Amino acid sequence: MKIKSFLAKPFASIVHKNIKKGMLTAVADQDAILKNLIKVGKSTQFGKDHKLEVVAEYNEFRDAIPVRDYEGLTSYINLIKEGKHNILWKGVPIYFAKTSGTTSGTKYIPITKDSIGNHINSARNALLCYMAETGNTRFADGKLIFLSGSPELERIGGVPTGRLSGIVNHHIPRYLRKNQLPDYETNCIEDWETKLNKIVDETINQDMTLISGIPPWVQMYFDELMKRTGKSVGEIFPNFSVMVYGGVNFEPYKAKLHQSIGRKIDGIETFPASEGFFAFQDTQTEPGLLLNTNSGIFFEFIPEEEIGKESPKRISLKDVKTGVNYALIINSNAGLWGYDIGDMVKFVSTEPYRLIVTGRTKHFISAFGEHVIAEEVEHSLLKAAAEDNVHITEFTVAPYVNEGSGKSYHEWFIEFDNVPNNMQQFSEKVDVYLRQKNVYYDDLIAGNILQTLKITPIRKNGFIDYMKSIGKLGGQNKVPRLSNDRKIADSLLPWAQSE
Repeated sequence: MKIKSFLAKPFASIVHKNIKKGMLTAVADQDAILKNLIKVGKSTQFGKDHKLEVVAEYNEFRDAIPVRDYEGLTSYINLIKEGKHNILWKGVPIYFAKTSGTTSGTKYIPITKDSIGNHINSARNALLCYMAETGNTRFADGKLIFLSGSPELERIGGVPTGRLSGIVNHHIPRYLRKNQLPDYETNCIEDWETKLNKIVDETINQDMTLISGIPPWVQMYFDELMKRTGKSVGEIFPNFSVMVYGGVNFEPYKAKLHQSIGRKIDGIETFPASEGFFAFQDTQTEPGLLLNTNSGIFFEFIPEEEIGKESPKRISLKDVKTGVNYALIINSNAGLWGYDIGDMVKFVSTEPYRLIVTGRTKHFISAFGEHVIAEEVEHSLLKAAAEDNVHITEFTVAPYVNEGSGKSYHEWFIEFDNVPNNMQQFSEKVDVYLRQKNVYYDDLIAGNILQTLKITPIRKNGFIDYMKSIGKLGGQNKVPRLSNDRKIADSLLPWAQSE
């Protein structure tokens, strides 16, 4: 056993014990965070505008702070860009995390001196919990790869600005620097295909023990490794034992990733975003991700049926229930207030508070009143795929509104690793399972208003080529599972397989 893995054991044990203690005090910790946010926030421009000086408890806070998305904070962000201090949080941010918006274009998410620890320590804690539970510390002695954005930063309003993964790259502990791949110059390459080839050059002959990244981009890395060597990833890296992933639901990618590796390895799922690191997998034996209840973020939740209302009902952690879909709202020491991050979650446990991500609040299909969400389409597709031993590379779903005499339907664009033997039967299975998950969709099919779903196969690497065509290949970019319009669907048609 080498020095890093040896020293990691006692440290992991201490951190793991503290996290387990925190499971018992989650609600109290949330109350304490809210009080601190109010205390600091009342002296900011935002706090004065919203009269935080007269707010003392959660009900008053909820009345004072409306729910908003990024567009609702842009006037304050612009003041920070102008060099103003004490706008959303005390002082000025130490970084802006640059990320793609939907209607707002590029978003600039503040990261403050107080909030940076949430991003750094949460990733560390996920690894340490894994070490403490499994006893596997050997990976700390090998080479570690984090498929990330460029660490090069620009300045916006005097604030260092870049992709979150690139910012975090600057905070990797010195003792792990020698283990980290790829090197700084490679990480700075913007073109994803060029970068990927260079990463393979650097890592193909190394003792890789941990690989981390968004699943579709990890799969691209695996594909290139196998293409060059003719071997499975597990053969290329015999000591590869841990994969860390997040950003999208892992399940649609799981079968093909494990097939590429050629053997079972452990996984650690995380729930990070530019706005904060919200949850991580703390155990290999229980479902769900442990909510980060003591890391500078006060969480609120909007039940699914309230989403989109002018004044939606909001609850704090103590009132959540298992099995209910909620929109996740955050208030943080980064200066984000009543901020709708756009993700939907469902608690699988409240002792402790563990959740799963079920979709995006803006990514659903309700063109006909069905309100189908990502959790439902993923469940339906994966159930059918498992029965037919089919592996899915990527997919997205959109409505097809037939303005002529025929009926409308849901169109599923799917890139298969191996195509079903009978596409029509496979399509019918997926449709049946979706009807079982969503009663509104079932009513529309049963009422002869919609016809059953149609699958449009996408040729190999079609989604990669599509992402390249719109300038979003690599990094933290991902294909939305669901759209309520045809923008993505129609753009994918050039990569559909000809019959």
